[in-house]
Amino acid sequence: MTYADILLLLGSGFLAGAVNALAGGGTIFTFSALVAIGLPPVTANATSALSVLPGQIASTTAYRREIATAFRRLLPFSIISAIGGILGGLLLLNTDESAFRALVPFLILFATILFMLTPRIASFGEGLAARRKSDAPGALATGLQGLVAIYGGYFGAGMGIMMLGSLSLTEGRDFHALNAAKNWLACIMQGLAVVVFIFSGAIDYRAVVIVATASILGGWGSVVVGRLVPQRMIRWFVIFTGLALSCWYFVR
Repeated sequence: MTYADILLLLGSGFLAGAVNALAGGGTIFTFSALVAIGLPPVTANATSALSVLPGQIASTTAYRREIATAFRRLLPFSIISAIGGILGGLLLLNTDESAFRALVPFLILFATILFMLTPRIASFGEGLAARRKSDAPGALATGLQGLVAIYGGYFGAGMGIMMLGSLSLTEGRDFHALNAAKNWLACIMQGLAVVVFIFSGAIDYRAVVIVATASILGGWGSVVVGRLVPQRMIRWFVIFTGLALSCWYFVR
């Protein structure tokens, strides 16, 4: 690993930590940087998942009161997220490197489009929530969450946005309840996928230390970034970068 590689990982980790705290979508940066320094795509994805996990856990602990209140209601979602996260991780490890490399531009483009459609997805979820007759997760909500969990264990970028739709069926329009549930379930699905990656030996721990440290610092620095840069500009920066990266991977 060269000094240029280290600087690239530090920059992507810091940027991902700040963007995740402010708008979401930071995994696109860490994954792309890990591929750029020469890691195979599957290893890069597994390494990125472990690198951003500490930040997700830290965000989740801030909502421990809301999670405790909604724990029984979230239990079916938690179970399906655990199963889906493991399945997604196993699916990634059983995907050939060349096949996964071919999927990368589509996955990044998909995550970017999801990010662009966040307001519409949130409105769709609110509409479903307005028509719900019970707080208990139904078959539709649980099935959607299972699909999100498999995707989250497999790639991860954009899974939080996908959960805005499925979780609105039970959490309604309460931002804190929705965000608490999203963070909790993201920790479960990606945490168990990371366990699968660790036991398979698919992680580059040198890169994890660099990216995770920078990501934590980026999360702290997001307070300053959020005051200086409007969130709308941050969102468009993520969208532009995602589209540019997907195009680059398509022609690469």
